[in-house]
Amino acid sequence: MCMRQIEYFLMIIVVMLVTACYNRGPLTSDAWDLTERQLDSISFFTTHHYTQNYNFVVNAESLPLSDQPGEMAFDTLYVAEGERLVVADIQTIPTDSVDSVWVKVARDQMTQGWIRESEMLEGVSPDDPISQFIDYFSNTHLLVFLAFLVVMLVAYGLYLLNRHNAPIVHFNDIDSFYPTLLCLLVASSATLYASIQLFGAESWRHFYYHPSLNPFTLPLHLAMFVASVWAIIIVAVAAFDDVLRHLSGADALLYLGGLAGVCAIDYVVFSVSTLYYIGYPLLIVYVTFALRCYIHTTHSRYLCGKCGAPLSKKGRCPNCGALNT
Repeated sequence: MCMRQIEYFLMIIVVMLVTACYNRGPLTSDAWDLTERQLDSISFFTTHHYTQNYNFVVNAESLPLSDQPGEMAFDTLYVAEGERLVVADIQTIPTDSVDSVWVKVARDQMTQGWIRESEMLEGVSPDDPISQFIDYFSNTHLLVFLAFLVVMLVAYGLYLLNRHNAPIVHFNDIDSFYPTLLCLLVASSATLYASIQLFGAESWRHFYYHPSLNPFTLPLHLAMFVASVWAIIIVAVAAFDDVLRHLSGADALLYLGGLAGVCAIDYVVFSVSTLYYIGYPLLIVYVTFALRCYIHTTHSRYLCGKCGAPLSKKGRCPNCGALNT
């Protein structure tokens, strides 16, 4: 093939590549020929994050459903806790001074009715295990109770561990960075979680209604939070394995219990304090404290040349008695 033919061939390839870069899509005359009802449904979904055919689970003891929206109701039936509902219809009633949005939900063909959106949302959660998990840990009363209970129990446990000189993260730590890293991940994730609720409430609400554990399909701040949750799980497994490698029996059990208690305190303290902007400087102080505690812990810098046991300094091995110089 001569040079001119090669040039023509390359020119054809370039032209094909350039013209293939833009796809006009299917040219259908009715691609956006939507009815007014469909447009209203899309608009409602954008602001409320759910629409028709969305599924909820009843969390309240019971929810009253009326046979008609607004003040026209003549009969009321109730759905009980744990029952699943589907959104059948949505209507806006501007004359309702309490809540202009009325939602028709159905348990089955025989059990369906209307309820104000505000009343409904207080007694239901999305029919998704991730959403229900979020709902459980977002309960303010639960957080306050856990804060008091965890702080009291862990403070008493740390006091007992300190008196018996038992190994505990941050204070009498083992030669492993995983427990410290786990505590730092829990604290930073709790801070990020509260920050999203403060500054990205709508994006968090949309995530609550449509959760995902894949960080690559989410906006950056939500992706960072989901990635941090995955990191906590991975580091927790590594910390558990490392603790069992360094300790055994009662010492390992006490250390793991103390580690779980410290992580629980980190979650409660930072998720609550960040809502009042105290969590940010507190996180800096905590990270500095945790790293200083780890750095000043005795670490094994050497290995015995005979048995391979870890040694903090050169000299006679306490395991086999060999002299290491």
